[in-house]
Amino acid sequence: MIPRVPSPATMLSVLKLFLIPVGGGIPAGVMLAQTKGVAWPFTTLLYLASDIILALAFEPVLRLLAFICGKVSFLSRIGAVMKAATARSVSHFSGTGAGPIALIMIAFGVDPMTGRASALAAGHGIIAGWAFAIAGDMIYFAVIAISTLRLNSYIHDPNITMLIILVAMFCVPALVRFIRSKLVILQKA
Repeated sequence: MIPRVPSPATMLSVLKLFLIPVGGGIPAGVMLAQTKGVAWPFTTLLYLASDIILALAFEPVLRLLAFICGKVSFLSRIGAVMKAATARSVSHFSGTGAGPIALIMIAFGVDPMTGRASALAAGHGIIAGWAFAIAGDMIYFAVIAISTLRLNSYIHDPNITMLIILVAMFCVPALVRFIRSKLVILQKA
């Protein structure tokens, strides 16, 4: 069965929610799409469209910053330090540098802009860099969207579902970092 195409007004409303920075728009967009009867393939395509819009808006800013950093000596030193830090942090994922899996994981764990900036620092071009960043962000979207829909199937209240998912989105990473830091301390002892 082919899913019905949602109205342009509904698609625009969901897309606007997906364009909200910091990921808070994902549960709201998913819940709106569900209540308006938008099938999951269309919801996923709308999120992909939001990532492409983000790429088109962010890439010129990133290139301008890279250009300015290359012209100002103080900023170029900071850029070199950032590049070295990116290389070190990425080596935790892949061991040899900023490969595709490492960059996808950065975009998944942080955000697509950081994933693209890391890809640029690793020498990847626009297409490959954004492909890695968008792939990581789409995996993140899938995790949040599935979690939101599954939780709402038990709670049956979209507002409480979105609140729980938003709290989890911000608290779970902090909790993981806290536990990791305690484990590192225990390992050193």
